[in-house]
Amino acid sequence: MQRFKNILLVLNPEVQEAAALDKAVTLTRQNGGRLTLLSVLKKPPGIQGYSESVAQDQLASAIAERREWLRGLLISSPQDDIDVVVNVVEGIPFLEIIRQVLHEQHDLVITTAEEIKGVRARVFGATSMHLMRKCPCPVWVVKRAQTRPYARILAAVDPSVYDPKRDSLNPQILQLAGSMARKEAAELHIVHVWKLFGEPFLHSSGMSEKDVQEAKDYEKEQHKQHFDTLLNRVGVTDLKPHLYLIEGDPDKYIPELAMELDIDLLVMGSVCRTGIAGFLIGNTAEEVLNQVDCSVLTLKPKGFVTPVTLE
Repeated sequence: MQRFKNILLVLNPEVQEAAALDKAVTLTRQNGGRLTLLSVLKKPPGIQGYSESVAQDQLASAIAERREWLRGLLISSPQDDIDVVVNVVEGIPFLEIIRQVLHEQHDLVITTAEEIKGVRARVFGATSMHLMRKCPCPVWVVKRAQTRPYARILAAVDPSVYDPKRDSLNPQILQLAGSMARKEAAELHIVHVWKLFGEPFLHSSGMSEKDVQEAKDYEKEQHKQHFDTLLNRVGVTDLKPHLYLIEGDPDKYIPELAMELDIDLLVMGSVCRTGIAGFLIGNTAEEVLNQVDCSVLTLKPKGFVTPVTLE
């Protein structure tokens, strides 16, 4: 994973950070890169009732306390052999994280999953989802309980028969998943979920079952060819990857496969909705993320532009 040389690790004292810190330090050391520890303070409640000078003093004190906490993490886990920077800012977490990425040109963000509990329990909270939607560089959300090395990594690819721009993301996903698998000595699993576009309409339009099946067989063969072409383009054969070409809906079968295989890390793309360039994660990707229970590394397509600005 030599590509990541300027890593941003987002830390919060309210969240157990050991797994994310370990992953970030190890990756920085392996790549000979630079690691920035960032913590974002939310404005203290009730501070509006104080004078500006008192409010500023309170904020400065809170920032100093958070800096000491970050330095304490470094003391408890020495990183003398890597370049580490500590930064604390105040504001809305996802906005300040993305602004840090833009200002310092970070090439990877690592953060810890918030793991929302309740009626619809899920691993990723609001900040993680905002980052995976809008951050211009890859975002690695580490599940807090995953302190051991990853044993199984799943790459979800979508080699498009009709959309070259979307297809351009797939080699990046495979290269990154393969690199992670080598680094962690993990199994690599690769899945492509496809379906015949407009199949329900074909059934209702009076097309015979035989003709519908022929159309599906043709579509499957097209996807298999694109899947095989992708695998031949990217050098992961040394990992002897396990391959899955599945007919159906990605937001159903990718989470099911991840659960069935006990996947530790899912590597996938976040694709923007048509007409809102660079603004929202794709419907399929978001549905997948709301169902999986593992760490996730998401990538953006080439040309992605974040809606967040430095102002």
